[in-house]
Amino acid sequence: MTFVKSLKCRSCESIYPVEAINVCDLCFGPLEVDYDYDAIAKVVTRDSIEKGPLSMWRYENFLPVDFNGAVDLNAGFTPMIKAKNLGEMLGLDNLYLKNDSVNPSFSFKDRVVAVASTKAIELGFDTLACASTGNLAGSVAAHAARAGMKGVVFIPADLEAGKLIGASIYGCTLVAVDGSYDDVNRLCSEIADNYRWAFVNVNLRPFYAEGSKTLGYETIEQLGWKLPDHAIVPAASGELYTKIWRGFNEMAELDLVEGPVKTNMHIAQARGCSPIVEAFLAKESQVTPVKPNTIARSLAIGNPAAGAFALKVAKDSYGTATAVPEPEVAAGMKLLAETEGIFTETAGGVVISCLKRLAEQKAISKADVTVVYITGNGLKTQEVVENVVSPIRISPTFDSFETTLGNLNIL
Repeated sequence: MTFVKSLKCRSCESIYPVEAINVCDLCFGPLEVDYDYDAIAKVVTRDSIEKGPLSMWRYENFLPVDFNGAVDLNAGFTPMIKAKNLGEMLGLDNLYLKNDSVNPSFSFKDRVVAVASTKAIELGFDTLACASTGNLAGSVAAHAARAGMKGVVFIPADLEAGKLIGASIYGCTLVAVDGSYDDVNRLCSEIADNYRWAFVNVNLRPFYAEGSKTLGYETIEQLGWKLPDHAIVPAASGELYTKIWRGFNEMAELDLVEGPVKTNMHIAQARGCSPIVEAFLAKESQVTPVKPNTIARSLAIGNPAAGAFALKVAKDSYGTATAVPEPEVAAGMKLLAETEGIFTETAGGVVISCLKRLAEQKAISKADVTVVYITGNGLKTQEVVENVVSPIRISPTFDSFETTLGNLNIL
């Protein structure tokens, strides 16, 4: 059972049927799912949620698919870790890490693909596809395998090796396109118009995007049914950022958490691809596309689909937007690993470096409850930090051990 009423344009609010469409015919705005919240309120309580499965599907009533037919890899309900060591270094007493790098394919994308692949089956598709900067490719390939569907993923040809392997292992058809992610996305939009394939982030985008809301729900529940004071989110398309905000507000509207929502939403991008940040700092309401040139390839979307909506959330939430210099991406990855034992990919390096800057600027108070979203696993982007590998070489004798490590003041 679902509580979906229709699809609705995010710009002009025109109503559409629940089908594999993602753009408004009238204004070309993006479509999103509209729910019967009165009906949801009659069946959902904190207690009913807490009795649900230990996965994102404990929030099934807030999602546009039927859990009984779900393509389920047990994504979600990932750890919320109090970052004591990093918090102490930055002068923050209530710093938390929402660690989505431990999902089945090692990124938050498993949440959105779980919803999109389930909807694809409900709508009768047999091929699951996507345009991807890397993490989505792996998740789509994994879910296609689980669902017994054909998987076809399109990526920029210069993608990191770890992400290529992470998608290919599931037996999908991997198509490397000579061009940027934006080139890949345009091609996939054309293919979706000509082939009956379920492109999770094209024709199924309204349903796909809803999976990100579960990060907002889990944050509230894992904080003891409270909203954070600050949320720091990496941004590529801007969709994750806007949907976490929507998840916070849905919980408040249904009185599952005390509202109104006063969380300051902070956007983190790498300077080599920061169109949303640049628009925010220029006080613009629209994003000007840029050509990506960043090591944070999972965030390398020069023309972000939800950019304008991310700008609105930043304004409405009294948030900030930070573009992290490229050298600080790897530095953020190292800092998180050395303080909290979490190896994150480049997007995590961006968000940790953003956090560090906000703490130094006193934009976050010492007692504020702050949640940082770690969206992917560092094993996918090892080459960015390969300079950390410097083993101490010794002979297989005790004397060599004592002499060498003693000279380094390790003993």
